[in-house]
Amino acid sequence: MKILILNGPNLNLLGTRQPEVYGHTTLSEIEAMCQAKAAELGVAIDFRQSNHEGDLVDWIQEAKGQLDAIIINAAAYTHTSVAILDALLSVEIPCLELHLSDISQREDFRKVSFVEKASFAQIMGHGPDGYPMAIEATVQHLAG
Repeated sequence: MKILILNGPNLNLLGTRQPEVYGHTTLSEIEAMCQAKAAELGVAIDFRQSNHEGDLVDWIQEAKGQLDAIIINAAAYTHTSVAILDALLSVEIPCLELHLSDISQREDFRKVSFVEKASFAQIMGHGPDGYPMAIEATVQHLAG
């Protein structure tokens, strides 16, 4: 089983960006947490980040027929990107939406999620711990 974990814009700044909202854990530390959880569960992950919408769309499209699931923290693109939604719907791969903060409790514009429309579940508001939770939930979903 192989899971693609995608991270959107500005998540490369984790650890220093608005720590009161996103905490002090860096993206590389989150990746290490994910690698440990994946090893524990006996699955492989491909962990990526881009500030560019087109990269995310390309990676989603490339996953078709190659990967079993996608976990995506689309960050700001969650609220704006029909292109990412269309890509997720096009590949017909189970998708879990992930956020460090609880977007339902934030600014009104953040409460809208295009990604949700293509996802079997959402995990949000658990900070970095949401990533291993998302891997576990995805594995359980695939084991069905």
